[in-house]
Amino acid sequence: MTPHGAQPPGSVGHLFTKSRRFDVVVPPTNTSDTDAVGPDDGGPAGPTTRRQTALLIVGAGPAGTAAAIHARRAGVDCIVIDKAVFPRDKCCGDGLTTLALRELEALGCDPDTVPNWMNVEGAWLRTPAGHEFGIPLPPDGVYAAVAPRIDLDAALVDQARAAGTEIIEGVAVTGVELHDTHVDVSCDNGMIIEATTVIAADGMWSPIRRALGLTPEGYRGEWHAFRQYARNVTGPAAQQLIVWFEPDLLPGYAWSFPLPGGRANVGFGMLRNDGLTGKMLAAKWRELCERDHVRTALGPDAQWEGRHTAWPIPARVDEMALSHGRVLFVGDAAAATDVMTGEGIGQALLTGRLAAEAVSTGGDIAAAYTRAVRNELFADHRMARRLGRVLASRRGAETALGVVRHSGDWGRRHFARWMFEDEPRAIVLTPRRWHRGFLARPGAYRERVTTSAP
Repeated sequence: MTPHGAQPPGSVGHLFTKSRRFDVVVPPTNTSDTDAVGPDDGGPAGPTTRRQTALLIVGAGPAGTAAAIHARRAGVDCIVIDKAVFPRDKCCGDGLTTLALRELEALGCDPDTVPNWMNVEGAWLRTPAGHEFGIPLPPDGVYAAVAPRIDLDAALVDQARAAGTEIIEGVAVTGVELHDTHVDVSCDNGMIIEATTVIAADGMWSPIRRALGLTPEGYRGEWHAFRQYARNVTGPAAQQLIVWFEPDLLPGYAWSFPLPGGRANVGFGMLRNDGLTGKMLAAKWRELCERDHVRTALGPDAQWEGRHTAWPIPARVDEMALSHGRVLFVGDAAAATDVMTGEGIGQALLTGRLAAEAVSTGGDIAAAYTRAVRNELFADHRMARRLGRVLASRRGAETALGVVRHSGDWGRRHFARWMFEDEPRAIVLTPRRWHRGFLARPGAYRERVTTSAP
């Protein structure tokens, strides 16, 4: 389903017979530090310069840098632009699932280059009724980790540069012009970049998508999340990844993800509704932090760092336009977040790779990319949406978690692998993805874990 007035991917109208000019309009409600937004001020731009490249990537987050690294490996020249200057913070839960870890390993990302990276050996869950239990992850590799986005994203930018990508920081998009053979992207420094293909990795508020008229009116995401860092964490949260299924957050949840040095990323996510306001979220956050089980997990000496931050989570990849002419959308710009958990890093890395593969293969790039995303994510997205309905009620969540709690070591371990996206959510229903190593593959960075074992 595409927004009113938009051409669906693969349609005849997808290819333009004449140029069309679009100017970026960024809503004042944009609270995201995403990759490319409108000009910071109304001052004059510098003298116009024109650049040419086979591939322009707008946004240097995980989706954009993944696309750049894979494209360079295939011999595709590319430029990445981003409004931010790295390192920069990014409001996120910082959790890395098995999907994300495998994609990072395929990129050649070395955890040693990411400060404050922390591997996780399992999770501790609390049901709506207050029952608590652990779910272990296998020891043969890394299945879950936590890495602050300020560190992870900067490391990926460095890696993309090392791969031969030109990355231009501190530059925002101001306009997009589509042609039969290329796309012109105007920047606030006076530069115009002519690209054969553009990959929009510019986040939830995607100025490229908005400029092309592909953002649904009033769209603010399916979920809203809130997080703050804590220091001096001395309770179980110093080492454990904790998920609290709070009755008043369902089908959402609260979390505490451990970081080195007695720190933790603590937050919550809940479904967005028309009556949910920022003040309500802030009040919910303050009340959540005072709950006994949260205070106990963090320990008596825990202190909050800086300010709390909030962000919208887009999760409708099966409805958003994935391409438009010579423009491909990846990551949050494609609303590719897991609709059940709110996880988006793995999906960002995956869609970035798929876009780069489509570009490097050639032919009908838009159709190939759309088909690849559909094959990888659509069935899982719909399965996760159905499971989310079960978790939306206290009874449903308690029953589902109760089954896991009483399933023994084997059941808990395999639930943990499924929870952390070791396998696609809907793999049982999609025979084309079956393989001999179902729920038996080693985790990511297996050699690293093996060589570091005592």
